[in-house]
Amino acid sequence: MEGNQLRRLLLAQPHNPRLPGLLPNQPTHHLPTAGLQFRVHRRVRRRLAAVPSRRPPGSQTDAARGGWEWAPKAVAALVLQLTVCSLLFVFPSRARASALPPPPTAVEAATEEDDEEWEAALQKWKTKTYALSVPLRVVGLRGSFPPAWIKDFVEVQGKRLKFSPELRPSLDGLYSEMSQCLDKGQVQPKSAMAADVVSIGDSWLAYAIRKGLVEPINKAEEQHWFQSLSGRWKVNQNGESDSNGSIWGVPYRWGTMVIAYKKNKFKRHNLKPIQDWEDLWRPELSGKISMVDSPREVIGAVLKHLGSSYNTVDMEAEVSGGREAVLKSLTQLQKQVQLFDSTNYLKSFAVGDVWVAVGWSSDVIPAAKRMSNVAVVVPKSGCSLWADLWAIPSATKFLTDRIGGRTRGPSPLIHQWFDFCLQCARSLPFRQEAIPGASPLYLENPVPEVPQDLNKKKPKLDSNLVRGVPPPEILEKCEFLEPLSDKTLSDYQWLVSNMQRPRLGLFGNVLQKISSVLDFKSRF
Repeated sequence: MEGNQLRRLLLAQPHNPRLPGLLPNQPTHHLPTAGLQFRVHRRVRRRLAAVPSRRPPGSQTDAARGGWEWAPKAVAALVLQLTVCSLLFVFPSRARASALPPPPTAVEAATEEDDEEWEAALQKWKTKTYALSVPLRVVGLRGSFPPAWIKDFVEVQGKRLKFSPELRPSLDGLYSEMSQCLDKGQVQPKSAMAADVVSIGDSWLAYAIRKGLVEPINKAEEQHWFQSLSGRWKVNQNGESDSNGSIWGVPYRWGTMVIAYKKNKFKRHNLKPIQDWEDLWRPELSGKISMVDSPREVIGAVLKHLGSSYNTVDMEAEVSGGREAVLKSLTQLQKQVQLFDSTNYLKSFAVGDVWVAVGWSSDVIPAAKRMSNVAVVVPKSGCSLWADLWAIPSATKFLTDRIGGRTRGPSPLIHQWFDFCLQCARSLPFRQEAIPGASPLYLENPVPEVPQDLNKKKPKLDSNLVRGVPPPEILEKCEFLEPLSDKTLSDYQWLVSNMQRPRLGLFGNVLQKISSVLDFKSRF
């Protein structure tokens, strides 16, 4: 009797291929009767323990239901089935996890398909433009770094970078643009003052600091890029070199003052090649020289000719012969130079009006490469060094909503930009002479060799510069220009007042610029 009832109960159970006899509402699969009889017979012979009924044995109810042992079994099975079904309904993922695993080939195919889907989703995510993209606006000096830097930096940072590079034609123009914003007390969204990073010349840095145009770079010493620099780039609030100062500008290029001369002219007139500053005072070169009209470079050349430093503080004490000797040499140089003009000195050299040009390597070397029979030398007694720096404009002092979040500080990506510009890979355009100048990494370290095939089919420039860097014995005699002290300014003023003023367009421009430097310095 019990066997027949159990058989009917099992035949009535629905069947699921993965969970036999547990999931409801599935097609019913009838098993062979013989198999059922065998399973029932085995269950009876094993005499599985039953759950005792709460009713007393021999009651009418037990007899009607087939005995005290059957009712608890059926109830227990039903409760178990309902419990499992409820769990599977609440946790369907467990049902999938407990299912029989598919064949190995199916698993591999599914894994490869999932990988392809993830890869496609990742690529799609990378191409999206997000509202939370990180901006970085850089205003730089045109020609001071290769355009490939922009593309490479974007590739490194990814699509979430909103990079806005802009270029300006000159450093003094950049300085004036920021000064006007500060003088007017307002800043425009497209002005250089609203940028995260701007180019500034090392000789302009002290003025920019004292006027409040730039701010120090916070936590610079904690950054990886700082390890690439020496203590020479630390300055105080006056822009003077100070080992206990802060980093106000990060160099990304530097160069030297150089002298270019026409070899064919010198050979035709049987003149000795130029090697040092003293050659500019040779009588046979009178009226054959053009030079920049920078007061620091003109008077610095005189000081180097007299065996002193560009950064001489007290001419009376530090120069042999004192200020009178400086005045005499400056007057002689006035007669030697045909043109003092930072804009046109190379044009005069190119057309042959002069045979010698004195200027910055960033100007002279590209022009010399376009000419023939030109040599470029760094004076063997040393010269001035120049550098282009990245600085942070002081936009935080403006109370305006026209420049967005820039008033709260520069972009968080400024350190990534500094680190990028100081990587060894960025020095390659300078070493290949695609961009005039040199990487700051090679101010203290030797310049690595460039494979010969990289320089193939390129015109060879006759110069003592080795991939933009002077020989070590000359480099150690070179110096960056320090801010003028009050005593130095008084010496400059004395020179101006005692110089015979020539007509404008020649040395008169230099005297005017010296006077403007004195007036400019007196404002701070």
